[in-house]
Amino acid sequence: MVASRSALSRAEVVAAVTDLLGPDQVDTTDEHLRAGSVDRFRKYTAVHGIFDGPFPAAIAYPASTEQAASLLELAARHRIAVVPRTGGTSTEGGLEVVVEDAIVLDGSRMDEIVRVDEENMMVTVQCGVPLQRLEDHLRERALTTGHSPQSKPIAQMGGLVATRSIGQFSTLYGAIEDMVVGLEAVLPGGRVVRIKNVPRRAAGPDIRHVLIGNEGSLAFITEVTVKVFRFYPESTRYHGFLVPDFADGVRLLREVVTTGYRPAVARLYSPEDARQHFPDHPMDQNLVVLTAEGPERLAAATSAAIEEAAAGAEHTAVPGERIRDWLAHLNWGQDKIDAEKSDMLSTSHLGYTTEVSVDWSRTAQLYESVMTRIRTTFPRAEDLTLLGAHSSHSYQTGTNLYFVYDYAIRCEPREEIAEYHVPLNAIIVEEALRLGGSMVHHHGVGKYRTPWVQEEHGSAYHLLAGLKRAFDPGNVMNPGTVYPLDENGGAVLDVLDEVAELDTVGVR
Repeated sequence: MVASRSALSRAEVVAAVTDLLGPDQVDTTDEHLRAGSVDRFRKYTAVHGIFDGPFPAAIAYPASTEQAASLLELAARHRIAVVPRTGGTSTEGGLEVVVEDAIVLDGSRMDEIVRVDEENMMVTVQCGVPLQRLEDHLRERALTTGHSPQSKPIAQMGGLVATRSIGQFSTLYGAIEDMVVGLEAVLPGGRVVRIKNVPRRAAGPDIRHVLIGNEGSLAFITEVTVKVFRFYPESTRYHGFLVPDFADGVRLLREVVTTGYRPAVARLYSPEDARQHFPDHPMDQNLVVLTAEGPERLAAATSAAIEEAAAGAEHTAVPGERIRDWLAHLNWGQDKIDAEKSDMLSTSHLGYTTEVSVDWSRTAQLYESVMTRIRTTFPRAEDLTLLGAHSSHSYQTGTNLYFVYDYAIRCEPREEIAEYHVPLNAIIVEEALRLGGSMVHHHGVGKYRTPWVQEEHGSAYHLLAGLKRAFDPGNVMNPGTVYPLDENGGAVLDVLDEVAELDTVGVR
């Protein structure tokens, strides 16, 4: 816990925010403040009604960029910590409040679809626009963003950009950073900055990436413009293949992707993970899922290439309609979240994930090393009810691995994270870094992967630290997220000597 740094009392913070926005845009309900102190990382304690704080003083709902700017000016002037959020689907502690009497800055009421520009293939939206609503709006025009994370029914656009989100069709359409054309954001102190919408430019470093993925630690994103694509649902093809070894599946994915084809979905599931989705899946087989979409001739060519690649490997085909039906129900909304909460209470059972990335040559090695280390060194291995992994996003140079682990909880609710998730997460992150991969592929750093952020970046952490020094020297914006906290509640901005010494060009 970090003590409050503002000179204002809790009551004074509430009064100042209320004077600024009006009472209808400020929530101080105890129940909502408790819920607003955590994100889904704390889901097990939260579902048991355990909220240990610190608690925010208020949840503020600005209705415009101007109001958000006024709020951040107030926060900087009085050193009030601010936790920005839109959507609230974070899983790595990024929305957790660590400073008493902070302000949760919620952009969900800034929800206007500003403009659909069909000629230039762009759409501009405010930060609080739900992705599902935007997609429904675009589909009426035979368009799509191509972005479809599992949180699609409840995620909002500002949060997706701020957390460097990725969707299930990323191999074809790219991740959110590939889609963003321009954006608007408010910096600490209230300065509003706009990055204009252009196809590309070479006017210095790409400053979009200062803000994309900042997780609220540098700015509050208020408006985004993203690409749109033509939508061809009638031409989609679905493929599934059973392969005997995880490494066989890795080779099949690599063959399709590096040959130059771009399937919309490219996934590989270990037997344990596949069984979650297909109850009759054979436990001696891994599952490869590939789909092709786009204009008819392009989808047909991609589909043929997938079949050709599979023909060169030992496999058993899975009916395409089975893959289609599964994908149609993969996303989770409030109904699945409520079911998960009910299951936690009735069975003391929980599932978590940790996702990382690595190059092709080390993918199978990373999978095997993590599985072996967890099974042989995790002290509560007997409580695991599922341990598996899947690859869901592939590139010319490598892929991601999304490790999944479910466990029966045999401890007090407050001890669950320390006893189970923290050590499991640490094993996966450490193994990824050991093999030259990244500690996180798309869920963000949040507050729970900061112990490894300096090792992740090495000497380049100096660049990341420079952004914090330049834009938020008072550490007002989402303290503890992305940047580790020191014992005084300040951001750690120094490069570790032992980490910097390990830097090489390429793989360590």
